[in-house]
Amino acid sequence: MEKKAVLNRLRTLQGHMGGIITMLEEDKPCEEVLVQMKAVSSSFSKIQSLIFEHYLDQCIELTGEDREKIRAALKLII
Repeated sequence: MEKKAVLNRLRTLQGHMGGIITMLEEDKPCEEVLVQMKAVSSSFSKIQSLIFEHYLDQCIELTGEDREKIRAALKLII
């Protein structure tokens, strides 16, 4: 995990959240708000996946095969 890349993604996510707040304040159509919320959810899932992968690689001592099995399971969940 590159800390800088994750922080950049989080800042982008923060900007999108601000955009959703603005959309709600401006009474934008629900469909537009929901599309943006889905994008935020997807972005957050990607960030979560990056951090989990870092955790698997750096924080838990696993064999290569176990690591790959867990990584595959995480992709199904996240």
